[in-house]
Amino acid sequence: MSQTLFSISADRGWGQRFAIAAQDLREGFGLWRLAWALGMSDIKLRYRGSMLGPFWLTLSTGVMIGAMGVLYAGLFHTDIHSYLPYLAASLILWNYLSLMVSDGCTCFTVSEALIKGMRMPFTVHALRSVARNTIILAHNVVVIAVVFLVMHVGVTWYALWSFAGLGLWLVDGFAVALLLGAFCARFRDVPQIVASVMQIAFFLTPVMWTASILNKNRPASALVHYNPFFYILEVVRAPLLGAPLPLRHVAVAVAISAALCVAAALGFARTRGRLAYWM
Repeated sequence: MSQTLFSISADRGWGQRFAIAAQDLREGFGLWRLAWALGMSDIKLRYRGSMLGPFWLTLSTGVMIGAMGVLYAGLFHTDIHSYLPYLAASLILWNYLSLMVSDGCTCFTVSEALIKGMRMPFTVHALRSVARNTIILAHNVVVIAVVFLVMHVGVTWYALWSFAGLGLWLVDGFAVALLLGAFCARFRDVPQIVASVMQIAFFLTPVMWTASILNKNRPASALVHYNPFFYILEVVRAPLLGAPLPLRHVAVAVAISAALCVAAALGFARTRGRLAYWM
């Protein structure tokens, strides 16, 4: 008795769309080892023939943070022993967020040949993007460790909450990849728009500067209070630096993640059947 590999039918509405999307998710997460292997392969191919491999990125990031730390600590009249660890954690975590968003936009289009040549859950390509950028983060965390060691920053058990925040980021990155990946496959100029938005958000988010600077300026402080990137960044950065994490920040970050997941579910269910035709 032959087994049906796939079937073709007319669109029967949202019920069918969600069922197909859910099946794609189940099959994709079942192939998580393949997604991890593809992510590792991307890193190896990118730095093939290099002596230090991805640690070249770690080295350049460390040099940049050292130079910027000395400069901006003087500009902000801040003690470098407290500012440099803050800057190291902020820049490396922000780079991870930015890469997750930018790579998420192209997670399907860069896999065009694979999508056209092999039947595979689209979820694998989103997981591949998350895995690739998480591996890069693992290399750059070395810079944070070195800065903390040089500046004698004590790490407490409170820092373990950073792993919970990082888990939330993995969910966000996967949702962004499914949502923006499908949208950018249809409209190829959207990745440039997203890159511009992320660049503006970098300057409006407390990355190189601290939120406490704007406490006496209520109109300017609204840029922080209504900035979703601030809450997302803070759920990982604050525990890592040993700072208290207000419950409000956690609630806002979780609400943002829930909204992303709902939007990703709706967008992926709506566009999954057309992705292969948009490649």
